[in-house]
Amino acid sequence: MSVESVFPALEPLLPRVSKPVQYVGGELNATVKDWDAAAVRWALMYPDAYEVGLPNQGVMILYEVLNEQPDVLAERTYAVWPDLEALMREHGVPQFTVDGHRPVGAFDLFGVSFATELGYTNMLNALDLAGIPVHAADRTEAHPIVVAGGHAAFNPEPISAFVDAAVLGDGEEAVLEITDIVRRWKAEGCPGGRDEVLTRLAETGGVYVPRFYDVEYLPDGRIQRVVPNRERVPYRVFKRTTMDLDAWPYPKQPLVPLAESVHERMSVEIFRGCTRGCRFCQAGMITRPVRERSIEGIGAMVQRGLEATGFEEVGLLSLSSADHSEIAEVTKGLADRYEGTNTSLSLPSTRVDAFNIDLANELSRNGRRSGLTFAPEGGSERIRRVINKMVSEEDLIRTVSAAFGAGWRQVKLYFMCGLPTETDDDVLQIAEMAKNVIRAGREVSGRKDVRCTISIGGFVPKPHTPFQWAAQCDPETVDDRLRKLRDAVNSDRSLGRNIGMRYHDGKPSLIEGLLSRGDRRIGLVIERVWREGGRFDGWSEHFSYDRWVNAAATELEPLGVDLAWFTTREREELEVLPWDHLDSGLDKEWLWADWQDALDEREQDDCRWTPCFDCGVCPAMGTDIEVGPTGRTLLPISPVGKGSPVRNPALTKP
Repeated sequence: MSVESVFPALEPLLPRVSKPVQYVGGELNATVKDWDAAAVRWALMYPDAYEVGLPNQGVMILYEVLNEQPDVLAERTYAVWPDLEALMREHGVPQFTVDGHRPVGAFDLFGVSFATELGYTNMLNALDLAGIPVHAADRTEAHPIVVAGGHAAFNPEPISAFVDAAVLGDGEEAVLEITDIVRRWKAEGCPGGRDEVLTRLAETGGVYVPRFYDVEYLPDGRIQRVVPNRERVPYRVFKRTTMDLDAWPYPKQPLVPLAESVHERMSVEIFRGCTRGCRFCQAGMITRPVRERSIEGIGAMVQRGLEATGFEEVGLLSLSSADHSEIAEVTKGLADRYEGTNTSLSLPSTRVDAFNIDLANELSRNGRRSGLTFAPEGGSERIRRVINKMVSEEDLIRTVSAAFGAGWRQVKLYFMCGLPTETDDDVLQIAEMAKNVIRAGREVSGRKDVRCTISIGGFVPKPHTPFQWAAQCDPETVDDRLRKLRDAVNSDRSLGRNIGMRYHDGKPSLIEGLLSRGDRRIGLVIERVWREGGRFDGWSEHFSYDRWVNAAATELEPLGVDLAWFTTREREELEVLPWDHLDSGLDKEWLWADWQDALDEREQDDCRWTPCFDCGVCPAMGTDIEVGPTGRTLLPISPVGKGSPVRNPALTKP
């Protein structure tokens, strides 16, 4: 395939599409390298629109890690909107990268990072537009090796027919090892063809190649076993864990979008992993153990990133950022450094029991005082015990009262609907909690304009969590409970007018559940939905529930299973789950015991501060929890060159 830029053919089409700037590239800190000087070439995709994909930290990190290698080239591609897709098909323009506008089909590797399973149809569309056979079995040495990553890759079975390989866990070191294997294979003259390079990847134990595993089914539709079909392939594939985050201070040069994006800020991941043990949270389970970035490491990344981008907001990212053992020192140190500048700090979401006013004041010291966000997740004390969200309503009221008393005017609360063992009353208590928040806010502030927004999402059982065995709630029940909740919120207009309510209906959640816990048979459904026009399924305006339901009925019923079998059916303890051969480090027996504790409404403590609960991660991965405190502080930084948010007062004219 030609590696020439497709921009001459693309450019005349851009005036005819919405937001053409998302396809032109040339962002600040983007990289375009010499094609011929590279031994290995990656195309990296976040399978969604540019505005969602560009800020994605995972892709941004891998893009920079790979391009730092002198003989490696990495470029980015995103899903194209249907208006441009139609024109590309009409004019023969293939899927392209935004950096060099090179055809994706010309690269050695095509890496796709999935944060959600609803991006699967976008991947199929990109493959087809790129001229890459949709089915991995139909590809030759002339086609890129398609590698899936991200959280959804912990169960890649639904897309096993479409990807050549999947990587579980952290990608920084994994992509370099994959690159080394492909580099050597190419240098040797590509011996054994595509099959040999995939075998070399698989035998590392850290790359899953679906074609090298056979799945056998029982007469009732359950899986009997999953076994390798060749000698050099391991029975289990292990996740990757990057332990020393300070050794991987990426991104060093964050990308600055040309078009509006979902996050207009420079982000720094302050730690990875979580041991809070929320039973619904796949991210918290699969990213164990906790690994903190040091206070100096955070400070250096913030300084370098601000100088490289010009952003005025710094997001301190993690699954629960206020749990960093030195979060007070981090926020105060950064606020001190950038006092008097336009640089503000933010935590995307804060646990109620980790919040304090001192922390909030440091975050808002140099910027505007925006609303505060908390995630109780469940409306009742009972359901919070089930999901192991150890926060009481008293804790919440105490916290929001302190915030309203200190001058905040808005609070946002996140909840889920459809949780295991949930009743109508568990959901209706969300309304009472929100009303109590307004009452408390009015009392401590003496004002009537305090606001509380409740945002509710549908619960989706995820692999590698204690809820992987749970029956998913059907959309009709979820929607009925949300209607009752809305009525309860509005039952008292004096309070209800200060309460906003945002929610999604239960239908997309059910399809996400199908894709999340599905096996290889679900690939037939995904392909049919895509061929019938499915695109951007994570966007409500593009999602079609009927299309998914009809495709599932057509493809699954001849196999003796159906949509409900994969979603609203509770699994048994000894059932072989589609992802059992993919090792997240978590012991399956421990997960089952925690599922039983959930049904018994028993809570589990955070193992960072208590004895080990034997979840299995640390011994299985050869890792350990890495937290401070270090006792160190952030030193003031000296004024630096052009672009720095810190100025030298001696050089500043009055």
